[in-house]
Amino acid sequence: MVDLRELYQEVILDHTKNPRNFHALADATAKATGNNPLCGDRVTVYLKMDGNRIVDAAFQGQGCAISKSSASLMTEAIRGRTKAEAEALFDRFHEMITGTPAHEADSKGLGKLAVFQGVSEFPLRVKCASLAWHTLKSALESKEGTVTLE
Repeated sequence: MVDLRELYQEVILDHTKNPRNFHALADATAKATGNNPLCGDRVTVYLKMDGNRIVDAAFQGQGCAISKSSASLMTEAIRGRTKAEAEALFDRFHEMITGTPAHEADSKGLGKLAVFQGVSEFPLRVKCASLAWHTLKSALESKEGTVTLE
């Protein structure tokens, strides 16, 4: 039986080496940039909205394995969702990575995003995992300026 942590690590490494949706969206209708000055992670999130529905999502940037894989998995998870559904997903993801260390119930309904369940045990990595998500939220809210996590 494959150790669950090894499986999670494989998913994170795969999305780091082969990030999905890693490009700019020329026809984006919403965009935001995020920066974590403590570690140098930077991300720009692009969204193509049709009303309140996210029909396409992409990102560009540079960062550690956790940051890049989180952005990659996030863009896959939010495609086709409504703004409200994406915001609810943000809340669940944020709760999982900032909550008490890994309880299986915390990750229910998050699909592949559950690979970040162990991040809560490493407080320095929480900002890495959440940078793309805070940037997504800023894009959904059409906020001006760069999102910073200090």
